[in-house]
Amino acid sequence: MKRFLLFSLFTCITGALWAQSPKLPLIGISGTHASNGATQVSSTYIESVLRAGGIPIVLPINDHPEVLKKMVASIDALIMTGGEDIDPFKYFGEEPIPALGEINPERDAFDIALIKLALEQGIPLLGICRGHQLMNVACGGTLYQDIPSQLKSSNIIKHRQQAPSWYGTHQVKLESNSILAKILGTTTIVTNTFHHQSVKDVAPGFVVTGRTSDGVVESMEMKGNNRVFSVQFHPEGPTSRGLDDFFPIFTYFIGLAAGNSQ
Repeated sequence: MKRFLLFSLFTCITGALWAQSPKLPLIGISGTHASNGATQVSSTYIESVLRAGGIPIVLPINDHPEVLKKMVASIDALIMTGGEDIDPFKYFGEEPIPALGEINPERDAFDIALIKLALEQGIPLLGICRGHQLMNVACGGTLYQDIPSQLKSSNIIKHRQQAPSWYGTHQVKLESNSILAKILGTTTIVTNTFHHQSVKDVAPGFVVTGRTSDGVVESMEMKGNNRVFSVQFHPEGPTSRGLDDFFPIFTYFIGLAAGNSQ
């Protein structure tokens, strides 16, 4: 009897403690194909989510509508990751130029489906690099297929750096009233950069919140929605290394996913 009472007391206490503990939100991370056919996500995304208090869930590419719906319904927030170029002919009606890089049609369709489902379900959505570009395309915007050959600017800077992923190589100016400026507490940041495509025509419903000196769009957010935003650079690079430059992006995002008021 004593043993039963002790066990019951232990169960009540642990149950109460569990109920009072902060929620660990499930963060979906979009995957891609590895060269051997496996699903792949850089560990930098996983480590950044873990560091910020989320549970990373890698979402494998597939084309099953019901599976996609249930995948998105099961997570508390979604991160769209970097990767291949986006098919310009199918998604914004342009013939491919010679400088277009490798495309992944299956991933394009998968990622756009994820973005649209996340927006429909109203969960927090963060786009990074390709994810930033694809959020724009999925919502009706277009891209520069190749910055060096298409961007009309007299002072084009290097956007595909040859430096470690945690190291910043150029400045970005942020709008003072933007989500990103508020999160980071500044309107000038130094970022890493690994891309040759970028946002051209901004999708309806989105606003540009950050640009480089040559005019490339480095951050956007959905008008009137602090749960949907994107960046061209890679905040997960320094964050996964233990640096705090862009760690607030992940703590803010995980906080949204956990249901904390922002």
